[in-house]
Amino acid sequence: MADPKGFLKHDREVAERRPVEERVKDWNEVYPGSAGRALLPIITEQAGRCMDCGIPFCHQGCPLGNLIPEWNDLVWRDDWEGAIERLHATNNFPEFTGRLCPAPCEPACVLGINQQPVTIKNVEVSIIDRAWESGYVRPQPPEWLSGRTVAVVGSGPAGLAAAQQLTRAGHTVAVYERDDKIGGLLRYGIPEFKMEKKHLDRRLDQMRREGTVFRAGVEVGAELTGAQLTERYDAVVLAMGATAARDLQVPGRELDGLHQAMEYLPQSNRASLGEDPVPSGEGDQITAEGKHVVIIGGGDTGADCLGTATRQGAASITQLEIMPEPPESRPDGQPWPTYPMIFRVSAAHEEAGERVYAVSTQEFLGDDSGRVRALRLVDVAFEDGAFSEIEGSEREIPAELVLFAMGFTGPEQGGLVEQLGVDLDDRGNIARDDSYTTSVDGVFVAGDAGRGQSLIVWAIAEGRAAAAAVDRHLTGTTNLPFPIPPTARPLVV
Repeated sequence: MADPKGFLKHDREVAERRPVEERVKDWNEVYPGSAGRALLPIITEQAGRCMDCGIPFCHQGCPLGNLIPEWNDLVWRDDWEGAIERLHATNNFPEFTGRLCPAPCEPACVLGINQQPVTIKNVEVSIIDRAWESGYVRPQPPEWLSGRTVAVVGSGPAGLAAAQQLTRAGHTVAVYERDDKIGGLLRYGIPEFKMEKKHLDRRLDQMRREGTVFRAGVEVGAELTGAQLTERYDAVVLAMGATAARDLQVPGRELDGLHQAMEYLPQSNRASLGEDPVPSGEGDQITAEGKHVVIIGGGDTGADCLGTATRQGAASITQLEIMPEPPESRPDGQPWPTYPMIFRVSAAHEEAGERVYAVSTQEFLGDDSGRVRALRLVDVAFEDGAFSEIEGSEREIPAELVLFAMGFTGPEQGGLVEQLGVDLDDRGNIARDDSYTTSVDGVFVAGDAGRGQSLIVWAIAEGRAAAAAVDRHLTGTTNLPFPIPPTARPLVV
């Protein structure tokens, strides 16, 4: 174990972010140097707080089953190469999860029963950042090739995890992405201040060196049909995510100035990197500069829009959430080790904006030119599983740019999904069995396309598990780890 008395000697500390007044002026990550470097001065004592508890519930809290006590101990002993070996044993991309995951492992930490939990997420990203700097992360090409081919549709975390595992197993893997660059939501949905794209590009370079082939700018289901895909490859993994955005159909929805978050964020990501925000030439750039911005949706995507609008120079930013404001401490109905719904403050929330809870949008109001100018909302009460409007609470707030960040309803069901003829479940996701197999032989599904909108750790875990199922389908056996069946649920979701 790590320091036997570490949790008694040291309080929880997290990596310090750059000052707000500094970081809002650029698009760099909010941590000085990098997220991993920011914790290094205190990382030994923070890793040493790990208790060597009899049953490490953090394993169950993490869908990947990360071996958290093991790599905490190795960090405490200054064995960084051993730490990254144990971290990579369960997680292909800790530089992504260490920056983007909400860390359900931490509320499941046994120390969290009566103290602040171990700083697991910060230690994780410190391990991988140190590993890259030290040359511990190297390509792992297969020793021989199987002669079998696999197509992975979608290059988000699920698709990349499946592709890397299958490539290392000796199969010839091609990853298809309809955007102009590989990465899916990692590329165009995550702002640069949250994860600089150099981390993604560095990992993609490793995968190319291992033998994975990437084909960007290909709309599978259009120029490459489902029939052509299944004819060309021995197996297909569908990992295109849940990209059908939830909409809000209230009066005034037709006005200009109302956009889905995933219309707005990709443009801003391109612009922040000095690229053309609208490379297709179709439409104008969506920008918050000088505008009163309203974000509908209180989750991570809404926070990403908030941080982006702040850096673009919005006149004001209001983030709306229909649910009541959550408590600051764990509710009685969400005991340890479950993941509690509590009030959380992201880096973007530290910087600007007002968060308004328990409100519902009634109408969008426009000016004479057909652009949105205001939003009419009403307070709501949530009782017995239903919302009711509070009489007399109606009011208007200025809104010159409205961004919908209300989540996603599932995968797009036309095109490839329709061409392949795969069955859907009652939620509109692609149905699969415990081996991630769809209703079509040789076609598998992993990540949000089969699970519905979820966490990055679930996407990577399902990509790894689906890869093991594909390997077994192609060869009759597999040495790849099979972490979880899709029907499994941890103590935290």
